[in-house]
Amino acid sequence: MPVFASYDGTEIFYRELGDGVPLVCLPGGPARAGVYLGDLGGLSRHRRLIVPDQRGSGESGDPADPATLRVDRLVEDVEALRVHLGLERMDLLAHSAGAVLATMYAAACPQRLSRLLLVTPGLITVDRDEDEAALDAALARRSGEPWYAAARPAADAVMLGDRSMENLVASRPFYYGRWDEAAREHATVGISARSQAARDGFLGDVKPNLPLIRQGLARVTAPVLLYAGELDPFVPADAVRAAAAEFGDAAVVVQPQAGHYPWIDDPAAFSAALAGFLHERRA
Repeated sequence: MPVFASYDGTEIFYRELGDGVPLVCLPGGPARAGVYLGDLGGLSRHRRLIVPDQRGSGESGDPADPATLRVDRLVEDVEALRVHLGLERMDLLAHSAGAVLATMYAAACPQRLSRLLLVTPGLITVDRDEDEAALDAALARRSGEPWYAAARPAADAVMLGDRSMENLVASRPFYYGRWDEAAREHATVGISARSQAARDGFLGDVKPNLPLIRQGLARVTAPVLLYAGELDPFVPADAVRAAAAEFGDAAVVVQPQAGHYPWIDDPAAFSAALAGFLHERRA
């Protein structure tokens, strides 16, 4: 079982899938075990995926100091993983809340990135957080679905900060382009009551220093891909497009008919788009 001791001795577990050049993949949730990423729609056929579990979640250990569960402190775990893997620079992918961490890492360690891929990314570190009216409208667009009446109150509760297991599970249909068998099978993979402290501690009392982060991102020379789902109500495609301005060399892809987990809605389209970006030669 691949595991290493981070800067404070906390054991961090990670999965390896595929062969070739490493691609470090930070899961979201926050604190959702990385197993839910699967092989990212077949991306492991192109790269060796390195998927860590956030401290306090999945197979990783609980820290002695709960303050180290904060996203700004998790930057140190990402850097410790890079050092453990022996990489001078790394390709870094992050999903959802994991992109908040990845953006903080990019701002702190821009010289350590060779590529940055942010998939349906949390945008609070680039001052593009959810617009409540737009979110309400996006959720309402699914009102014709048979699951809407049960899922809507749970989604509202999650948005208000009640990230209980009950609400997380009940709100799942909103996260997919279609609520089919593949979505239902994926919906709760990696979600565990064990990770509640890590979920709660991820943002805690964190107030991102936006000017400092912006200064750090301005030093990122690595190519950046921002990847959105057309039907994702939580990370709207328009917000992702607007966030591209915070990066000096950012491309934006919006996957049609996809939600928050585009590799589940259309695995082939997702893996082809990301593999193309990773294989693209840059001057």
